[in-house]
Amino acid sequence: MRLENILALTHGTLINEPFIREFTNVVFKAKTVKRGDLFLAFDEAEIEEAIVNGAYGIMFCKPTQISDSEIAWIKVSDLEEALKRILRFKLIDKEIVVYECSEVILKLALQVMTEPNFFALSGDLQSNFSKLWEIESACTVLFSPTLLSRDLFTNIQTLSTNALEKINIVEQTLFETSFIYDNIFYERQLISPFFIPYLEILFHFFKRNKINFRLRKFMPIDHFEPVFTNKNFEIKEFGTSDKVLIFEKSVELMERQMSFLQKEAAWAKLLYILPISYEKSHSDESSSIVYYKNINEINNILRGHSFHFAFIVGADKSILQKPLVSQVQLQLEF
Repeated sequence: MRLENILALTHGTLINEPFIREFTNVVFKAKTVKRGDLFLAFDEAEIEEAIVNGAYGIMFCKPTQISDSEIAWIKVSDLEEALKRILRFKLIDKEIVVYECSEVILKLALQVMTEPNFFALSGDLQSNFSKLWEIESACTVLFSPTLLSRDLFTNIQTLSTNALEKINIVEQTLFETSFIYDNIFYERQLISPFFIPYLEILFHFFKRNKINFRLRKFMPIDHFEPVFTNKNFEIKEFGTSDKVLIFEKSVELMERQMSFLQKEAAWAKLLYILPISYEKSHSDESSSIVYYKNINEINNILRGHSFHFAFIVGADKSILQKPLVSQVQLQLEF
Protein backbone atom coordinates (compact mmCIF):
# COMPACT_ATOMS: atom_id res chain seq x y z
CA MET A 1 0.00 0.00 0.00
CA ARG A 2 1.23 3.50 -0.81
CA LEU A 3 2.21 5.82 2.00
CA GLU A 4 -0.27 8.52 0.99
CA ASN A 5 -3.11 5.97 1.07
CA ILE A 6 -2.12 4.85 4.56
CA LEU A 7 -2.09 8.44 5.78
CA ALA A 8 -5.49 9.17 4.24
CA LEU A 9 -7.08 5.99 5.60
CA THR A 10 -5.79 6.29 9.15
CA HIS A 11 -5.89 10.10 9.44
CA GLY A 12 -2.29 9.73 10.50
CA THR A 13 0.38 12.41 10.71
CA LEU A 14 3.73 11.81 9.01
CA ILE A 15 6.25 13.36 11.41
CA ASN A 16 9.35 13.05 9.23
CA GLU A 17 10.33 13.07 5.56
CA PRO A 18 11.19 9.46 4.72
CA PHE A 19 12.72 8.08 1.55
CA ILE A 20 10.14 5.30 1.22
CA ARG A 21 6.72 5.73 -0.41
CA GLU A 22 5.16 2.25 -0.27
CA PHE A 23 4.72 -0.72 2.07
CA THR A 24 4.58 -4.42 1.22
CA ASN A 25 2.51 -5.57 4.17
CA VAL A 26 1.01 -4.47 7.49
CA VAL A 27 2.36 -6.21 10.60
CA PHE A 28 1.97 -5.71 14.36
CA LYS A 29 4.36 -8.37 15.70
CA ALA A 30 8.03 -7.45 15.38
CA LYS A 31 9.23 -11.02 14.92
CA THR A 32 7.12 -11.38 11.76
CA VAL A 33 8.30 -8.12 10.17
CA LYS A 34 9.99 -8.45 6.77
CA ARG A 35 11.73 -5.88 4.61
CA GLY A 36 9.20 -3.35 3.32
CA ASP A 37 6.51 -3.85 6.01
CA LEU A 38 4.60 -1.21 7.96
CA PHE A 39 4.81 -2.01 11.68
CA LEU A 40 1.94 -1.00 13.99
CA ALA A 41 3.51 -0.52 17.42
CA PHE A 42 0.91 -1.92 19.80
CA ASP A 43 3.99 -2.81 21.87
CA GLU A 44 6.46 0.08 21.76
CA ALA A 45 9.20 -2.16 23.12
CA GLU A 46 9.23 -4.02 19.79
CA ILE A 47 9.91 -0.98 17.60
CA GLU A 48 13.69 -1.42 17.41
CA GLU A 49 13.33 -5.12 16.60
CA ALA A 50 10.88 -4.25 13.82
CA ILE A 51 13.37 -1.76 12.35
CA VAL A 52 16.19 -4.32 12.50
CA ASN A 53 13.95 -6.82 10.69
CA GLY A 54 13.39 -4.37 7.83
CA ALA A 55 10.30 -2.29 8.63
CA TYR A 56 9.81 0.59 6.19
CA GLY A 57 7.45 2.40 8.53
CA ILE A 58 6.38 2.64 12.17
CA MET A 59 2.84 3.59 13.15
CA PHE A 60 2.41 4.60 16.78
CA CYS A 61 0.08 6.51 19.10
CA LYS A 62 2.26 7.20 22.16
CA PRO A 63 5.27 9.54 22.36
CA THR A 64 8.08 7.74 20.51
CA GLN A 65 11.69 8.58 19.75
CA ILE A 66 12.60 8.50 16.05
CA SER A 67 15.61 6.25 15.66
CA ASP A 68 15.77 5.92 11.87
CA SER A 69 14.82 8.96 9.80
CA GLU A 70 14.91 7.08 6.47
CA ILE A 71 11.74 5.10 7.25
CA ALA A 72 8.25 6.54 7.78
CA TRP A 73 7.06 7.47 11.27
CA ILE A 74 3.27 7.86 11.39
CA LYS A 75 1.41 9.08 14.47
CA VAL A 76 -2.26 8.16 14.90
CA SER A 77 -4.73 8.72 17.72
CA ASP A 78 -5.83 5.07 17.96
CA LEU A 79 -3.88 2.09 16.61
CA GLU A 80 -6.84 -0.29 16.78
CA GLU A 81 -8.98 2.10 14.74
CA ALA A 82 -6.14 2.61 12.26
CA LEU A 83 -5.76 -1.14 11.82
CA LYS A 84 -9.50 -1.46 11.24
CA ARG A 85 -9.49 1.27 8.58
CA ILE A 86 -6.55 -0.31 6.73
CA LEU A 87 -8.15 -3.76 6.71
CA ARG A 88 -11.54 -2.43 5.66
CA PHE A 89 -9.92 -0.72 2.67
CA LYS A 90 -8.16 -3.97 1.77
CA LEU A 91 -11.42 -5.93 1.95
CA ILE A 92 -13.23 -3.58 -0.44
CA ASP A 93 -11.27 -5.11 -3.31
CA LYS A 94 -12.23 -8.63 -2.21
CA GLU A 95 -15.45 -10.09 -3.58
CA ILE A 96 -16.45 -11.66 -0.29
CA VAL A 97 -19.94 -12.19 1.12
CA VAL A 98 -20.29 -11.25 4.78
CA TYR A 99 -23.06 -12.39 7.14
CA GLU A 100 -23.63 -11.39 10.72
CA CYS A 101 -25.14 -13.70 13.32
CA SER A 102 -25.58 -14.15 17.05
CA GLU A 103 -22.67 -15.19 19.22
CA VAL A 104 -24.31 -18.58 19.83
CA ILE A 105 -24.62 -19.36 16.11
CA LEU A 106 -21.03 -18.30 15.51
CA LYS A 107 -19.72 -20.56 18.28
CA LEU A 108 -21.70 -23.47 16.86
CA ALA A 109 -20.29 -22.74 13.39
CA LEU A 110 -16.76 -22.92 14.79
CA GLN A 111 -17.41 -26.55 15.70
CA VAL A 112 -18.53 -27.58 12.23
CA MET A 113 -16.09 -28.74 9.56
CA THR A 114 -16.58 -26.73 6.36
CA GLU A 115 -14.94 -25.91 3.05
CA PRO A 116 -11.81 -23.69 2.88
CA ASN A 117 -13.81 -20.86 1.28
CA PHE A 118 -15.89 -20.37 4.45
CA PHE A 119 -14.62 -18.44 7.45
CA ALA A 120 -16.28 -18.20 10.87
CA LEU A 121 -14.41 -15.40 12.61
CA SER A 122 -13.71 -15.81 16.30
CA GLY A 123 -11.71 -13.41 18.42
CA ASP A 124 -10.74 -9.78 18.12
CA LEU A 125 -9.46 -7.71 15.21
CA GLN A 126 -5.80 -8.55 15.72
CA SER A 127 -6.38 -12.29 15.87
CA ASN A 128 -8.36 -12.17 12.61
CA PHE A 129 -6.24 -9.64 10.74
CA SER A 130 -3.91 -12.02 8.88
CA LYS A 131 -6.77 -14.32 7.90
CA LEU A 132 -8.78 -11.46 6.43
CA TRP A 133 -5.78 -9.72 4.86
CA GLU A 134 -4.98 -12.84 2.85
CA ILE A 135 -8.55 -13.99 2.18
CA GLU A 136 -9.33 -14.98 -1.40
CA SER A 137 -12.18 -13.53 -3.43
CA ALA A 138 -15.54 -15.33 -3.52
CA CYS A 139 -15.26 -16.46 0.10
CA THR A 140 -18.11 -16.39 2.62
CA VAL A 141 -17.53 -14.85 6.05
CA LEU A 142 -19.63 -15.28 9.19
CA PHE A 143 -19.09 -13.06 12.22
CA SER A 144 -20.83 -11.89 15.37
CA PRO A 145 -21.00 -8.15 16.17
CA THR A 146 -20.62 -8.99 19.86
CA LEU A 147 -17.13 -10.34 19.15
CA LEU A 148 -15.93 -8.36 16.12
CA SER A 149 -16.81 -4.80 15.06
CA ARG A 150 -19.34 -4.35 12.25
CA ASP A 151 -17.33 -1.33 11.08
CA LEU A 152 -14.79 -3.71 9.57
CA PHE A 153 -17.16 -4.59 6.70
CA THR A 154 -18.98 -2.39 4.21
CA ASN A 155 -21.73 -4.75 3.00
CA ILE A 156 -23.28 -7.06 5.59
CA GLN A 157 -26.12 -9.53 5.18
CA THR A 158 -28.21 -11.11 7.94
CA LEU A 159 -28.89 -14.81 8.32
CA SER A 160 -32.39 -15.98 7.54
CA THR A 161 -34.20 -17.30 10.61
CA ASN A 162 -36.61 -19.41 8.53
CA ALA A 163 -35.01 -22.84 8.49
CA LEU A 164 -36.62 -24.95 5.78
CA GLU A 165 -35.59 -28.28 7.25
CA LYS A 166 -36.07 -29.00 10.93
CA ILE A 167 -33.79 -31.03 13.16
CA ASN A 168 -35.55 -34.16 14.38
CA ILE A 169 -34.72 -34.72 18.04
CA VAL A 170 -34.66 -38.42 18.86
CA GLU A 171 -33.59 -38.26 22.49
CA GLN A 172 -32.64 -35.46 24.83
CA THR A 173 -31.56 -34.45 28.31
CA LEU A 174 -31.02 -30.90 29.48
CA PHE A 175 -27.46 -30.94 28.16
CA GLU A 176 -27.29 -33.66 25.49
CA THR A 177 -29.21 -34.25 22.28
CA SER A 178 -29.42 -37.12 19.82
CA PHE A 179 -30.93 -35.93 16.56
CA ILE A 180 -31.41 -36.58 12.85
CA TYR A 181 -30.70 -34.01 10.17
CA ASP A 182 -30.62 -34.61 6.44
CA ASN A 183 -31.02 -38.37 7.07
CA ILE A 184 -27.89 -38.49 9.25
CA PHE A 185 -28.12 -39.59 12.89
CA TYR A 186 -26.01 -37.70 15.42
CA GLU A 187 -25.92 -39.55 18.70
CA ARG A 188 -25.46 -37.97 22.14
CA GLN A 189 -24.11 -34.64 21.05
CA LEU A 190 -23.02 -32.36 23.88
CA ILE A 191 -25.46 -29.66 22.89
CA SER A 192 -28.51 -28.69 24.90
CA PRO A 193 -31.90 -28.86 23.18
CA PHE A 194 -32.06 -25.15 23.98
CA PHE A 195 -29.55 -24.53 21.18
CA ILE A 196 -31.21 -26.69 18.52
CA PRO A 197 -33.14 -23.75 16.96
CA TYR A 198 -29.83 -21.91 16.56
CA LEU A 199 -28.31 -24.99 14.94
CA GLU A 200 -31.23 -25.19 12.50
CA ILE A 201 -30.56 -21.61 11.39
CA LEU A 202 -26.88 -22.44 10.88
CA PHE A 203 -27.62 -25.57 8.85
CA HIS A 204 -30.08 -23.63 6.69
CA PHE A 205 -27.40 -20.99 6.09
CA PHE A 206 -24.93 -23.66 4.95
CA LYS A 207 -27.44 -25.24 2.58
CA ARG A 208 -28.66 -21.97 1.16
CA ASN A 209 -25.10 -20.87 0.40
CA LYS A 210 -24.06 -24.32 -0.85
CA ILE A 211 -21.37 -24.70 1.82
CA ASN A 212 -20.56 -28.35 2.41
CA PHE A 213 -20.27 -29.20 6.11
CA ARG A 214 -19.71 -32.08 8.46
CA LEU A 215 -20.35 -32.23 12.19
CA ARG A 216 -17.76 -33.14 14.73
CA LYS A 217 -18.55 -33.87 18.36
CA PHE A 218 -19.87 -30.70 19.92
CA MET A 219 -18.01 -29.15 22.83
CA PRO A 220 -19.35 -26.61 25.38
CA ILE A 221 -19.72 -23.14 23.86
CA ASP A 222 -19.49 -21.03 27.05
CA HIS A 223 -23.25 -20.60 27.20
CA PHE A 224 -25.66 -22.61 29.35
CA GLU A 225 -22.59 -24.56 30.47
CA PRO A 226 -23.25 -27.37 32.99
CA VAL A 227 -20.82 -28.22 35.77
CA PHE A 228 -21.68 -31.36 37.74
CA THR A 229 -20.60 -31.17 41.38
CA ASN A 230 -20.98 -32.90 44.72
CA LYS A 231 -22.19 -31.21 47.90
CA ASN A 232 -18.73 -29.70 48.40
CA PHE A 233 -18.84 -28.26 44.87
CA GLU A 234 -16.02 -30.48 43.69
CA ILE A 235 -16.07 -31.40 40.03
CA LYS A 236 -17.70 -34.68 39.08
CA GLU A 237 -17.83 -36.63 35.84
CA PHE A 238 -20.37 -35.36 33.32
CA GLY A 239 -23.82 -36.75 34.11
CA THR A 240 -22.91 -38.51 37.38
CA SER A 241 -24.29 -36.00 39.88
CA ASP A 242 -27.75 -34.67 40.68
CA LYS A 243 -26.33 -31.27 41.62
CA VAL A 244 -25.54 -29.14 38.57
CA LEU A 245 -24.37 -25.56 38.24
CA ILE A 246 -25.37 -23.95 34.93
CA PHE A 247 -23.33 -20.91 33.95
CA GLU A 248 -24.54 -18.25 31.54
CA LYS A 249 -22.46 -15.11 31.02
CA SER A 250 -24.93 -13.42 28.67
CA VAL A 251 -27.92 -11.74 30.27
CA GLU A 252 -29.53 -11.58 26.81
CA LEU A 253 -30.17 -15.32 26.91
CA MET A 254 -31.25 -15.37 30.54
CA GLU A 255 -35.04 -15.13 30.18
CA ARG A 256 -35.33 -17.80 27.49
CA GLN A 257 -33.05 -20.17 29.38
CA MET A 258 -35.03 -19.71 32.59
CA SER A 259 -38.23 -20.55 30.71
CA PHE A 260 -36.50 -23.57 29.19
CA LEU A 261 -35.48 -24.85 32.63
CA GLN A 262 -38.95 -24.34 34.09
CA LYS A 263 -40.45 -26.34 31.23
CA GLU A 264 -37.87 -29.11 30.82
CA ALA A 265 -36.90 -29.55 34.49
CA ALA A 266 -40.26 -29.00 36.17
CA TRP A 267 -39.52 -31.95 38.47
CA ALA A 268 -36.30 -30.40 39.81
CA LYS A 269 -35.54 -27.95 42.57
CA LEU A 270 -34.28 -24.89 40.73
CA LEU A 271 -32.17 -22.05 42.04
CA TYR A 272 -31.65 -18.90 40.00
CA ILE A 273 -28.74 -16.65 40.91
CA LEU A 274 -29.00 -13.33 39.08
CA PRO A 275 -27.29 -9.93 39.18
CA ILE A 276 -28.98 -7.46 41.55
CA SER A 277 -29.83 -5.22 38.59
CA TYR A 278 -32.57 -7.71 37.58
CA GLU A 279 -34.29 -7.86 40.97
CA LYS A 280 -37.31 -5.73 40.03
CA SER A 281 -37.98 -7.59 36.79
CA HIS A 282 -38.66 -10.95 38.46
CA SER A 283 -41.50 -11.60 40.87
CA ASP A 284 -42.08 -15.33 40.36
CA GLU A 285 -42.41 -16.67 43.89
CA SER A 286 -42.68 -20.28 42.70
CA SER A 287 -39.00 -20.29 41.84
CA SER A 288 -36.09 -19.60 44.14
CA ILE A 289 -34.39 -16.46 42.83
CA VAL A 290 -31.45 -14.95 44.69
CA TYR A 291 -29.62 -11.80 43.67
CA TYR A 292 -25.98 -10.92 44.11
CA LYS A 293 -24.17 -7.59 44.11
CA ASN A 294 -20.70 -9.06 43.65
CA ILE A 295 -19.70 -12.37 42.08
CA ASN A 296 -17.75 -13.17 45.26
CA GLU A 297 -21.14 -13.68 46.95
CA ILE A 298 -22.16 -16.54 44.65
CA ASN A 299 -20.26 -19.30 46.47
CA ASN A 300 -21.97 -18.44 49.76
CA ILE A 301 -25.37 -18.36 48.03
CA LEU A 302 -24.77 -21.85 46.62
CA ARG A 303 -23.82 -23.21 50.02
CA GLY A 304 -26.85 -21.67 51.65
CA HIS A 305 -29.47 -23.24 49.36
CA SER A 306 -30.70 -26.69 48.43
CA PHE A 307 -31.11 -27.37 44.71
CA HIS A 308 -30.75 -29.79 41.82
CA PHE A 309 -29.90 -27.11 39.25
CA ALA A 310 -28.43 -23.70 40.03
CA PHE A 311 -28.66 -21.30 37.10
CA ILE A 312 -25.97 -18.62 37.49
CA VAL A 313 -26.11 -15.54 35.28
CA GLY A 314 -23.30 -13.07 34.65
CA ALA A 315 -20.46 -15.30 35.86
CA ASP A 316 -18.51 -18.33 34.69
CA LYS A 317 -17.14 -21.46 36.34
CA SER A 318 -13.96 -19.68 37.45
CA ILE A 319 -15.91 -18.52 40.52
CA LEU A 320 -15.53 -21.99 42.02
CA GLN A 321 -12.71 -22.06 44.53
CA LYS A 322 -11.08 -25.25 43.28
CA PRO A 323 -9.69 -25.53 39.72
CA LEU A 324 -11.93 -27.43 37.34
CA VAL A 325 -10.95 -30.41 35.22
CA SER A 326 -12.55 -30.58 31.79
CA GLN A 327 -15.71 -32.68 32.11
CA VAL A 328 -15.42 -33.66 28.47
CA GLN A 329 -11.98 -35.13 29.18
CA LEU A 330 -13.31 -36.93 32.23
CA GLN A 331 -16.10 -38.43 30.17
CA LEU A 332 -13.68 -39.71 27.55
CA GLU A 333 -11.38 -41.31 30.07
CA PHE A 334 -13.96 -43.74 31.38
